[in-house]
Amino acid sequence: MLKGRLVLDCSDRSGWLAGRLLADLGAEVVKLDARDTDRTDPGWQAYNVNKRPLDLDVTSEGGRRRFDDLVGIADIVIACYRPGTPAAAVFDYDRLATLNPQLIVVAISPFGLSGPRAQWKATDIELMAAGGAMSLAGEPDGVPQRVSVPQSYSWTGAQAAIGALIAINHRNVSGAGQLVDVSGQASVVLALAHAPTFWDIERKEPTRAGAYVTGRSVTGARYRVFWPCRDGYLNFVLYGGSAGRRTNQQLVAWMRETRAELGPLAEIDWSRFDPTRATQAEVDAIEARMQAFFATLTKREFLDGAHRREMLGYPIATVADIAEDPQLEARRFWQMVRGPDGVTRRHCGSFAVIDGRRPPLRVWPLDATRAATASGETVG
Repeated sequence: MLKGRLVLDCSDRSGWLAGRLLADLGAEVVKLDARDTDRTDPGWQAYNVNKRPLDLDVTSEGGRRRFDDLVGIADIVIACYRPGTPAAAVFDYDRLATLNPQLIVVAISPFGLSGPRAQWKATDIELMAAGGAMSLAGEPDGVPQRVSVPQSYSWTGAQAAIGALIAINHRNVSGAGQLVDVSGQASVVLALAHAPTFWDIERKEPTRAGAYVTGRSVTGARYRVFWPCRDGYLNFVLYGGSAGRRTNQQLVAWMRETRAELGPLAEIDWSRFDPTRATQAEVDAIEARMQAFFATLTKREFLDGAHRREMLGYPIATVADIAEDPQLEARRFWQMVRGPDGVTRRHCGSFAVIDGRRPPLRVWPLDATRAATASGETVG
């Protein structure tokens, strides 16, 4: 899809995923780093696989000149900087546009390039808090929680990639480049899904609900989302609508087959059941029997049973579960790639299958690219 496009990825961790997604779509992505960059770091390798590494410090005088040469033949530059910093002078859009009027500059910063917080620094925990994600994570009577593995960087990188694709489409029509201003905080807000909608429509601010989901009942009842099972946790919600009715019917049939205690589940007419009208007492009585049943299953047993019965719900996967997932294996998602240190490791393959084929990852070390030739540098 992006074959023939040249991307200069000058980003830090906040933008690594953006370049990776564009590379997966066929772009030639050159990762520019200072010579002392640790390319053996697992995080660096995971997000910068499929890119061509290039030693180039764009803040040095010689590096800036060579970077400007690259800009003249590039389609996209991805950079992470804040206004007023030395990097801002290097990646200034007006300056780069004089070198290449069709250039697209994707500028990633914690709070955007304008506004009262434009010069603020922020780590992942600060962006997750400022974006509102931590206000929704944790127990109702507890403190805000942060997901253990940083999430804001990936949300930001994904939004940056989307912005770059929109800008490419605009350039295909108009011939003009543009500045894509990506805020890490705003990217986290977009990741919250339902929460902003609650405020926009009802002027209600969602709060932490732990393992439950709220806002599905006019009575104020909450529904459990995460359920303990024999070897971990499951995701299942008592839904309404046609899909929910089928799932609920199939769950009861499954429980009958195993002679599980149904309790109030045995008396429910699912064609008439409306979860939005149920009281908390009714929900608790129903879910007590469901919880007892789920506790007898392993994650694999639940997934296989739900799949056979065409039910909504899925197991909560650990990293080990993902690494051994038969669906990903069947789709040949994993690819073996040799890293800069010469060690071959298993990597996530390209996220998209295009025309029935998953594009192969490019391998380190790499031959000199046209970008490297233009810069006079060597590819790592």
